[in-house]
Amino acid sequence: MNSSPNKRHSKWYERLFFSTTTQILITTLLCALLPAWLLWGQQFFNRPLDTQLNSFWGVIVCNVCILLTLRTLLKFPGNRSSSFIISTVLSYYAILFIALFILRLDYSVYFLLCSLTISLAYGFLGYFFGRRWSTPKIALIPFGRAANLDKISNATWFILDEPKIKDNRRFDMMVTDLHSEALTPEWQKFIAKCVLADMPVLNARQVEESLTGRVRIRHMYENQLGSLLPSPVYSLVKRIADILAVLAVMPIVLPIMLITAIIVVLESKGGALFIQNRVGRGGKEFRIYKFRSMTKDSEKDGAQFASTGDMRITRVGKFIRKTRIDELPQFFNVLKGDMSLIGPRPEQKVFVDQFEEQIPFYNYRHIVRPGISGWAQVMQGYAADVDDTQIKVEHDFYYIKHFSLWLDILIVFKTIKTMLTGFGAR
Repeated sequence: MNSSPNKRHSKWYERLFFSTTTQILITTLLCALLPAWLLWGQQFFNRPLDTQLNSFWGVIVCNVCILLTLRTLLKFPGNRSSSFIISTVLSYYAILFIALFILRLDYSVYFLLCSLTISLAYGFLGYFFGRRWSTPKIALIPFGRAANLDKISNATWFILDEPKIKDNRRFDMMVTDLHSEALTPEWQKFIAKCVLADMPVLNARQVEESLTGRVRIRHMYENQLGSLLPSPVYSLVKRIADILAVLAVMPIVLPIMLITAIIVVLESKGGALFIQNRVGRGGKEFRIYKFRSMTKDSEKDGAQFASTGDMRITRVGKFIRKTRIDELPQFFNVLKGDMSLIGPRPEQKVFVDQFEEQIPFYNYRHIVRPGISGWAQVMQGYAADVDDTQIKVEHDFYYIKHFSLWLDILIVFKTIKTMLTGFGAR
């Protein structure tokens, strides 16, 4: 038995292999140099053509962007699936194709397709062989609010029942409730040794947030709301990006909206649009636009949550709700400034009044513009009752606390996955 922590948390070759520089070299070798050699041979290395050079350097830039994006986004919770990695690779190669086309640069389709295939295979294999390193190994001191953290499934937990690390095990970090009165002087000395040995020692609340993507609000204090203030600079940048993005996709979205409107009207009586008041930024109400997915007068008995298998939903409505096509008219809400592309989903006034009474600090989610998609939607799906809404608000608070470009990019990727799988639809 060893009473002091192991200073070397990971082996040297693990740290070398997973370093950014090493990964860039590997991706360049596999995704650029290898297909160049296979398709063009020695000729490319002697006197390359402009078509070959454009394709070669485009692939290198594309794969560096993929690598840096994944290394950043994988720090957020809920991104351990291979489908997330594959969707990121496909998105960047699509951007590369579009960029080469718009800039009117000559390029080799065969080279790009060959590189894409290798990049997908590398990402797919990297997911399976890298899972043992991507899942954090955490030593848990189970006191106070850290007592039940091992129930979270996104980590491998090792519960310490005494201030010692047994069997010379290696951990990525140690977690406990640093404010717990149960930490005796022996435990405090042990934690100090861990810190001196370069082992990260983190507070339970911080780790819980990073693993679940939620900010617990039942035990928050008013002075903690200061840590949830969104950046005013990024809020302005985000508003400009919203407008530009909506205008850019309108030529593609408008025909889809027109076809959807016709089908909705043909299937059941009533208009194509469903217009309803919702609560937005600053608690102000606005009129939200959606394609009608339910029968006419679906809320004649008052506002209510949609449920799984809801009989009010039409056949067309089931499809457009599953694929989120029913949300497309909200692009006009974005242009008007009522909404953003990404943010907490807006609720009806009657529900907001109810939740304010039942959920602590609920109204604080209105500090940012509501969104067409959001962190709670891609992590949880639709809320069906007050308990679900409690969890949804905790996701919303996480989004506000980590309000940033990278988190918005992550939500975009996860929204695409949600549209393809229908996750959370009712």
